[in-house]
This record gives sequence, C-alpha cells and structure tokens, in this order.
Amino acid sequence: MNEKQTILIADDDSEIREVIRILLENEGYLVLEAINGSDALSKMTPAVSLIILDVMMPVCSGIDACVELRKNYMTPVLFLTAKSSDTDKVVGFNAGGDDYLVKPFSYTELLSRAKALIRRHSTYNQSDRHAVDRFTMIYFQDIRIDTETKRVYKNEEEVILTEIEYQILLLLSSNRKKIFSVKNIYETVWQEPYFASSNNTVNVHIRNLRKKLEDNEQPNRYILNIWGRGYRID
Repeated sequence: MNEKQTILIADDDSEIREVIRILLENEGYLVLEAINGSDALSKMTPAVSLIILDVMMPVCSGIDACVELRKNYMTPVLFLTAKSSDTDKVVGFNAGGDDYLVKPFSYTELLSRAKALIRRHSTYNQSDRHAVDRFTMIYFQDIRIDTETKRVYKNEEEVILTEIEYQILLLLSSNRKKIFSVKNIYETVWQEPYFASSNNTVNVHIRNLRKKLEDNEQPNRYILNIWGRGYRID
C-alpha cells in the first residue's frame, strides 16, 4: 500500500494485543493499542481505518466504546469476543459493530476480516465521490441523504447511522422500487460471498436502520419488506 493505514486495537490482554500488532505491522499497517474502551476512545482519530474491539474489557467494554464511537465516526468496527451465540452478535451489531470474530480465532481469518472491512470502507468512500458527480442529494418522503458528506436527515434533523446502515440505505434509495434480496444486499454491501448465516446479519442491520428512521406510529414506513423476496424503498 502507498500510504500506511492505521488500525486501533483495544484489548485488556497484552499478549493478544502484541500478537495482533505484530501480525498487522507485518502487513504494512500502523497499529495503535488501547487497554480498554475508554483508552480506545481517547486514541481514536479520523486517520484510523479500522477498530478492533474486545467485547469484555474492564472500565469500559467494547460494546460501550462502540456506542460512543458511533456518535462521531463511521469507521468499521470488528468485535473480538469469547461469546458465539446469535444473541451476543445482535448486541454487537446493535451497538454499531460491522463484523464479529469469536475467540479463539485463526490469525489468517482475523487478517482476512480486517482487510475486507478496510477495503469495503475505502470502496464506498470512492463510490460516494463518484455519486456526487451524478447527484449530491437523494430524497424520498421526508428523508434526505447527502452523498457528499454521507449524512442522513429526517425532517432536516440528522440521523446518525453506522457505515453499514448508511450503505444499505444508499443502495435501496438509489434504486427505488427495485427489490433487493438479502443475498443481493449482503453481496453488494459486504462485498463477500453470501452464506445462509448472513441472513441474520443483514436483518439485524435493517432492523436497526428502521428503528433510527421510523416513528412508532408508522412502522416499516420507509423500508418495505416484500414477503419472500426481500426489501425495497418506493
């Protein structure tokens, strides 16, 4: 890579941090280390391309840190955890995480996930710049998407989305009335091969997106679920 990208690792286990740091540095990344979520928040900058967060840490957990990070950053977050149930994954996705790796994991898999998240983030930043040439704003109902700043507004009040949520919304709103299957959404947004286990991942992110956009009085107002086929925005 021409310019070193920065990855922030937060884990209270110094041995795990050291092994991951060496692995990433050998791949040409700059690595910042944090001992807990609070430390990670203090070291976060716009220059960071990926955040690797252990879920269980003293003082401030990875979940709590991710919630705070999402108030200001759309940087991809990869959770590391000893828990593997779907419920635990949903908690991580609800906090704003992008991917989830269960301990113990292979370092090959960690490196693959890290590269995929950074590549996807970079690709979407570039695609948004191209989108500006065609249209800066996308409107539907009372929603406005500013593709130049990657910000979303409802009735002119900003709605804070994660990168994945923003990418899903951009995909659906840029192709109005087109039905996207869960497989379509996963392969387009995640840019990875689809597996049956990916269904829950996509559905959780869409559920979170709906919560942020919609009113209790009008559920499923924006993103329509076309039974047995997928999702669309009219």
